[in-house]
Amino acid sequence: MEQIPAIMRKNLVLIITLAVMLMLFVAAASGMSWQDFVITLLRGLAVGALTFLVASGFSLIFGLLDVLNLAHGTLFMVGAYIGWTVYVRPDTFVDILTPLALIISGFTLGDVWRLLARRVPQSGVWRRVLPWVAIMPGVLIGFGVMRGYPIASWSLENYAESPVTFSFLASQGQRVIPAPATFGDGSPLIAFGGLILASMLVAFGLTLPGQSHIHTAAHVSWRHGVPFASLIAGGLVVFIVNEPLTAWLFALDTNWLFLIAVLAAVLSGMGLGALMESTLIRPLYVRPIYQLMLTLGLSAIGIEIVRAIWGRPEFTMPKPALFAGSGEGCPAESLWLALQNSCSTMLFQGGRIRIYNEMFIPLVGLIVLIAVWLLLRRTRLGMIIRAGVQDREMVEALGINVRRVFTMVFALGVGLAALGGVLAAPSIGLSNTMGESFLLNALIALAIGGLTSYPGAAIGSLLVGMLQQFIIKYGQIGIAIPLTGIVFKPSPPLVPASTILLMVIILLILPNGLLGRKE
Repeated sequence: MEQIPAIMRKNLVLIITLAVMLMLFVAAASGMSWQDFVITLLRGLAVGALTFLVASGFSLIFGLLDVLNLAHGTLFMVGAYIGWTVYVRPDTFVDILTPLALIISGFTLGDVWRLLARRVPQSGVWRRVLPWVAIMPGVLIGFGVMRGYPIASWSLENYAESPVTFSFLASQGQRVIPAPATFGDGSPLIAFGGLILASMLVAFGLTLPGQSHIHTAAHVSWRHGVPFASLIAGGLVVFIVNEPLTAWLFALDTNWLFLIAVLAAVLSGMGLGALMESTLIRPLYVRPIYQLMLTLGLSAIGIEIVRAIWGRPEFTMPKPALFAGSGEGCPAESLWLALQNSCSTMLFQGGRIRIYNEMFIPLVGLIVLIAVWLLLRRTRLGMIIRAGVQDREMVEALGINVRRVFTMVFALGVGLAALGGVLAAPSIGLSNTMGESFLLNALIALAIGGLTSYPGAAIGSLLVGMLQQFIIKYGQIGIAIPLTGIVFKPSPPLVPASTILLMVIILLILPNGLLGRKE
C-alpha cells in the first residue's frame, strides 16, 4: 500500500491518458442505444481478438528474438487458406501430407548438416559457390518430382471446379468425393527417394552460409536421426492409408473437421516458422536490415504462391455446424439456447449477435492470451526463453540448446498468426489482401500498446478493434454535433485513419506506447 503513491507518480502520464480514453469511451457509448452499444462492443472484441493473435506472435518474435517479421501478415493469410483446404478439400490435404513430410525430413538433420559444413572448405570462390551447388540440384529435383506427384486439387481455369464453387457447395452441405489422384506410369519409390534427396540437398546448402556466426554442434548421435526417420515413416504410412483416411475425413461432422483444420493450420504455421528461423533468419541475426528485406521478400513471395494455388477471387469458408444453424429455435433467445440448437445468431433486445464472430472468436483470443502468458511466466520453458534473451552464453553453459528454444519461439509466433487466419476465414472470408490489412492493424496495436510488451499487444489490439467498430457504427447512426443541429456520419476511409490518429496521439504522449519499455 505504501508503494501506491510512488507508482502513481511514476506512471502519472499513463494514468491520465487511460482516464481520458475511458471518458471518451463512455461518451461514445452514451451516444447510442444499449442494444447498439453491446453489439458494437462484441464486434470490437472480435476484431481486437483477431488483431491480437497477429500482434501477439509479432510481439513475441520481436520482443524475444529482436526480429521484425514483416511476413507475419502473409503467414496469417496462409493459415486461413490451409484451414480452408483441410475443411473443404480433405482429399487434397491427405495427398499433400506425404510429400510434405518427405520435404521437411531433410531439414530435421540440422545438426548433421552443420557438423558436415564445418569439414567442407569454405574459402574464396567455394564459399559463394558451394551453397548453390547443393541448393540448385535439390530445387530442380524437388520441382521435377512434384510436377508429376498425384495431388487431387481444384482448377482455377474451370469455374465449376474452382475454390469459389467448392466453398459454395460446402456451405450448402454438399460434399462430393472426387476420384483419387494416382501415380499413373510413375514410380512412387523414385518419387519418394527424389523428394528426400532434394530435401537433404537444399537443407545442407542453406546451412553452409554464415557458419562462422552461429553455434555448431560438437558431435552427432543417433538421436538426431529420430525426427528424420519418423517423418519418412509417417509420410509412407499416410500414403498407404490415403483412401480410407480421405473417406473418413469426408464423413466427419463439420465441427470435428473444423477442429482438425484449426490444428492443421496452427501446426503448419509452426512448421513454416521453424523452417524460416532455422534456414533463413538464423544466419541474419547480426544483420537486422537484411532481416527486414528478407521477411518483406518472403511476404511478397507468399502472396504470389497463394494466388497461384488458390487464385485471386475472394471466397468464404463455411462455418462449422455448431455455429451455422438457422432452423427451428433460431435465432435463439439466449446463449444457452443458441448452443443447444446450434444457432448462428441469438437475439439481444431486438438485435442479432453472431455466435461465431462475436462470442467464439473473443473467447479463443482470451484463452490464447492467458495460455501464452502462463507459458512465459509460469513454466520452465518460459524461464529459459527469458533467460536466453538476457544472457545466451550463460544459458548455453548450463547445457540448454538456446538455438532450439529460439526456433520454438519463432514457430510459436507464426503459429499464433496462422491460428488467427483460420479463425478469421469463416468470419471475414479469404482474400489475398487479408494478411496485409491485419498486419497493419497489428503494427498499430503494438505501437499503441508497446512493441515489446505482450500485455501491451492485448490492450493495443482491443483499442484498435473497439475504435474501428465504434467508427463504423457511428457511420450508420451519425454523431449529433451539439448546438449546430448537424449530424456527422464518419465515412469508411475514416476507419483505418482513426486508428492511425489514435496511434499518433498515444506516441506523442507516451513515445514507448502504453506499456512499452524505454530502450
